Amino acid sequence: MADTTDNTATGATAESNPAPRKSSWKYIGPGIVVAATGVGAGDLVATLIAGSSFGYTLLWAAILGCLVKISLAEAAGRWHLSTGRTLFDGWASLGRWTTWFFVVYVVIWGFAYGAAAMSSSALPLQALFPDVMDLEWWAIACGLVGLVFVWFNKYEVFEKVMTVLVGVMFVVTVYLAIRVTPNIPDALAGLLPVLPDEKDSVLNTLGLIGGVGGTITLAAYGYWVNAKGWTNTGWMKVMRLDNRVAYVTTGIFVIAMLFVGAELLHSSKVALAGGDKGLIQLTDILEAEYGSATAKFFLIGFFATSFTSLIGVWHGVSLMFADFVARYRGQGAGKGEEVASGAREKSWPFRAYLLWLTFPPIVLVFQGQPFRLVILYGVLGAAFLPFLALTLIWLLNSSRTPREWRNGIISNAMLAIAGLLFLVLCVKQIWDQDWADFF
Repeated sequence: MADTTDNTATGATAESNPAPRKSSWKYIGPGIVVAATGVGAGDLVATLIAGSSFGYTLLWAAILGCLVKISLAEAAGRWHLSTGRTLFDGWASLGRWTTWFFVVYVVIWGFAYGAAAMSSSALPLQALFPDVMDLEWWAIACGLVGLVFVWFNKYEVFEKVMTVLVGVMFVVTVYLAIRVTPNIPDALAGLLPVLPDEKDSVLNTLGLIGGVGGTITLAAYGYWVNAKGWTNTGWMKVMRLDNRVAYVTTGIFVIAMLFVGAELLHSSKVALAGGDKGLIQLTDILEAEYGSATAKFFLIGFFATSFTSLIGVWHGVSLMFADFVARYRGQGAGKGEEVASGAREKSWPFRAYLLWLTFPPIVLVFQGQPFRLVILYGVLGAAFLPFLALTLIWLLNSSRTPREWRNGIISNAMLAIAGLLFLVLCVKQIWDQDWADFF
């Protein structure tokens, strides 16, 4: 039985033990959304570079990264379902510092991310249609299409479109992995936890574990679970299956792109540029090796990867911001049922944050990101995942969570590993910044 004594203070529902839903594939949805949103073009480049630099040696690290993300997303979903409260409501119960961190994060991060997401979606479109218009105008068009789509559609339509785009991503990445003819014995050897014989190999390995499919969308997962209509513990088994599907899908993307990097780039000693432009470079290599049809097919997958991240953030983080405003104003007080009703998606805070993600970043699309903003964006981005991991440990081991849904040994271990991993990467990110020119 759930421990309902302490639950009342945090607003948990009286129906603490509803009949569990049978775990079924027909319910799958939020996991597809979080997988599509979390894996962006930058993640694919990072995996390609790992494959081109180390071959199959770090395949185990990419898979471990997916397992770490499963634990984080499951914990976020478990909080929403077991308490009937949203994650922001949980954060707010830990003190005002969480609110200040969240507000500063979503304002600065959203401003910089908006420009990055629009530019990333524009790159493959400009490569496919080079004579239509310049990159900046493609970027603005992508942002406006994302804005209109999320503004006028509720979660159900959003999920269906994301599922189609994930299908495109899946077909393209698996096709490329098969086309390059992976060396299966070497790939199996890459499952052994071995570090490359190179300088900074430990940090590179940690970066690969922590960098694939891990953003604020891990926290948004619980909101998508509620938006799907899952608001109590009866959906717990379904949520856990959905979450595993999400990161199996992510794992397939990651493994496929690592195969491409290992086979197509490692053997020929080709070094990709960092950032999304590395994928344009890969397009030229694919065209030279396999012809223009394969290159264009890859660009379509590149666009699907980037645009799912764009509309996923436009929807998911706007939901979180709307929940923050509603709780701050005492409206709905962070209830999962309010998110499930669809009211948040039509609220002015939701749409205000959509506008923030779309229009102010246009300045950065044309002018580039100011130096100080780049530093703040990098530091805040690196700090969010340790914040998420450590606050989930706090929430899910306290009386805020019904006793039967609190963390067990495995959950605590995985979240602790995630927190330490992301903390190390955060310190490295801060250390690597050129602070001398910041002030």
